[in-house]
Amino acid sequence: MDIKEIQTLIKFVAKSGASEVKLEMEDLKITIKTGSSDSGNETTYVQQIPMAQPQMMASPQPPVQSIEAGSTDKKAEKKEDDSKYITIKSPIIGTFYRKPSPDKSPFVEVGSTIGKGDVLCVIEAMKLFNDIESEVSGKIVKILVEDSSPVEFDQPLFLVDPS
Repeated sequence: MDIKEIQTLIKFVAKSGASEVKLEMEDLKITIKTGSSDSGNETTYVQQIPMAQPQMMASPQPPVQSIEAGSTDKKAEKKEDDSKYITIKSPIIGTFYRKPSPDKSPFVEVGSTIGKGDVLCVIEAMKLFNDIESEVSGKIVKILVEDSSPVEFDQPLFLVDPS
């Protein structure tokens, strides 16, 4: 079972409302526990049977939702404005970093022009640093995640104006 399949399983369990799911195969044991609706936390343990220590522990965080003061007209207007932008989403669960290292400058800033294949950020998952490359060309309109914060699979990271 690869990481994509595990991420899909976590997403499915979170949506199903189940409180606990256990999956055991020949060489793999996975337990996914979801907290009560008050806590909103999920904990996933993946363990190779021959080994005693868990190899992956992930606590996906729910996407941060901004609360806007104002009328519903402003919210509808904002949605229309955002609909013309392309959303770049996280392909994996991990920790989001805007810089290649702490002493370097960020890969992109708001207003940066990007091309297809440009590195936008790094996501650390299980001690591996994965470059996240742009699949579109355009201009960065908004960075939706704070540096060094956890992200979950399919969480929006950037808004890009393709024009």
